[in-house]
Amino acid sequence: MGGNSFGNLFRITTWGESHGEAVGVVIDGCPPGMELSEEEIQKEMDRRRPGQGLGTSSRKERDRVEILSGVFEGKTTGTPISLLVRNEDVDSSPYEEWKEVFRPGHADFTYQAKYGIRDYRGGGRASARETVGRAAAGAIAKKILAHEKISILAYTLELGGIRADKMDLDEVERNWFRCPDQQAALAMERRIKEVKLQSDTLGGIVEILVRGCPPGLGEPVFDKLEADLAKGLMSIGAIRGVEVGAGFKAAGMLGSQCNDPLGPGGFEKNDSGGILGGISNGEDILIRVAVKPIPSISMEQKTVDHSKRPVLLQIKGRHDVSAIPRINSVCEAMVAIVLVDHLLRQKAIERL
Repeated sequence: MGGNSFGNLFRITTWGESHGEAVGVVIDGCPPGMELSEEEIQKEMDRRRPGQGLGTSSRKERDRVEILSGVFEGKTTGTPISLLVRNEDVDSSPYEEWKEVFRPGHADFTYQAKYGIRDYRGGGRASARETVGRAAAGAIAKKILAHEKISILAYTLELGGIRADKMDLDEVERNWFRCPDQQAALAMERRIKEVKLQSDTLGGIVEILVRGCPPGLGEPVFDKLEADLAKGLMSIGAIRGVEVGAGFKAAGMLGSQCNDPLGPGGFEKNDSGGILGGISNGEDILIRVAVKPIPSISMEQKTVDHSKRPVLLQIKGRHDVSAIPRINSVCEAMVAIVLVDHLLRQKAIERL
């Protein structure tokens, strides 16, 4: 039983529901003696919180993080760190009408099938609100990685069929869509407005770049680095696929094209995406994830209720047009959590 915890030496457990009193996370395995403040964690919380930017939910949450344990006099103690974020702008009334109905594209049916009971308010545990805890834990993981000069950047490669042609990483912080192509970002803005008027939603592709990762992270066979990265990223509700390096393009390559030649200065290209044999090779780690459209759409849809009677459903409430770009920071968080876990595992064997 479980499924709410992730990681080995650096382990997180998220808790809480969309319309409950609060959401949060417990982090076990954070090294002691590291300076840590609520303000540092809050910077990451602000990147994913709702109610800001074009096409996002009108739900207004401050997402103020509170450190409940594991920090004393501004430093981590090595004991479990518990972080709490209170839900402040909760309105469950739109969900009352459909509490006996399964919403298409949501986890309503599967949660009911598994547990025989579900929190229908905003999706409960299956809501994207659960990712608050991941973002908070990711802030701590990123700080640990920064000590090792490892950085992570997630940016929008594609949204609603519009793809970035240019790769100016400085541009990522300059536009709401976190897109490295200014012209593509403007086209994404127009596309979001168009689809919002149609009462529909959009999916896209997020690319995650890890720089400064040393060679040697990852375990052979079942705990390969890309396997754990894929698991962490696929555990985010809206993600339906993961690619590393050349990804699916590798299926159409010859071996002579796909292999990355080695020279005195290192690898001469990086179709492997920085991982070979499940272990980092010192090159940049490059991952792409496919993000599905938000399933909450206000146009009429066919479904059934708990008695399997046909129902025409029109979803009301406060919803994003796309999970992008708010999901970008959650992707960074999961990658950071995986890398810290493997970093600690590697340091454990280096001391022997």
